[in-house]
Amino acid sequence: MASPSVSFVRAGLPPVALIAGPTASGKSALAVALAKSLSGTGTDALVINADASQVYADLAILSARPSDEEMAGVPHRLFGHVDGAEAHNAARWSDEARGVISHAHAAGKVPVLVGGTGLYLRTLLYGIAPVPKIDPDIRDAVRALPVAEAHAALAKADPEAAARLNPADTTRVARALEVVRSTGRTLGQWQEAREGGIAGNIALAPLILLPPRDWLRDRCDTRLVQMFDGGAIEEVEALLRRNLDPALPVMRAIGVPQIAAHLRGEISRGEALEQAQAATRQYAKRQYTWFRHQLPADWMRHGESLNNDSINIFAIKLRDKLLTG
Repeated sequence: MASPSVSFVRAGLPPVALIAGPTASGKSALAVALAKSLSGTGTDALVINADASQVYADLAILSARPSDEEMAGVPHRLFGHVDGAEAHNAARWSDEARGVISHAHAAGKVPVLVGGTGLYLRTLLYGIAPVPKIDPDIRDAVRALPVAEAHAALAKADPEAAARLNPADTTRVARALEVVRSTGRTLGQWQEAREGGIAGNIALAPLILLPPRDWLRDRCDTRLVQMFDGGAIEEVEALLRRNLDPALPVMRAIGVPQIAAHLRGEISRGEALEQAQAATRQYAKRQYTWFRHQLPADWMRHGESLNNDSINIFAIKLRDKLLTG
């Protein structure tokens, strides 16, 4: 990576801003405000998506991807750049983000990471566990097990993982069990050998948004109503016409299964909306818990709801941290 020559580089490390938090917490608006605040000092910035759903071209509405108006002329990267027929993942996104960040620094610009997918952010900052390819026969056998049976087997093979994971979390329980059975090492042991993270090579200015839960739930519910009224049903209708594999991430994104069921005549529009709202609230709750407990304690956090005034205040705080340390 070329070394930026602009004055905001401190301690020999180029700066990166990070705005993270649950869905509907106000991240996108704050990211744009920060970029504009930096621009006011003569420092260009660009916003980089760190949300797993917003990478898909097919999900502009249901992923709450910022509109051109909301982007307000600020360059945005890694939004809507992946076709829904592809199964995007954290490793691929991390490679893409490293490339965008490198080019931004080479051009003397400040990258502003914004998103709510904790796995993406953790992979980029701290690297990925070099888990070998899982034996297909072992994977098939593990994924054929009922989740209760898989969790019981995991409790014997990897007690720490079994204690940490929700016994009903089919995906994560199966992953932990297939790793230990296929490699002879636990997932935790592989994670201790993470590689490829950029945290040690950047000057990070992070902010975690953790607004009041009632406020967040209301925002989620209201936004789903706006999505349904603003074209989400038509978006899913177009997606279904592609006849994609239902196991693809784009087909499992919140709102897609619920609207698909409505379009098949299985549930009413109102039921689809209620189910999508409930799924979004549950997702926001999981995100809230992850961001509250899984990130360094010294990272700046904001526990109140955002409005125009607080957005401007935190944009200035982050700007000053990026420029002066």
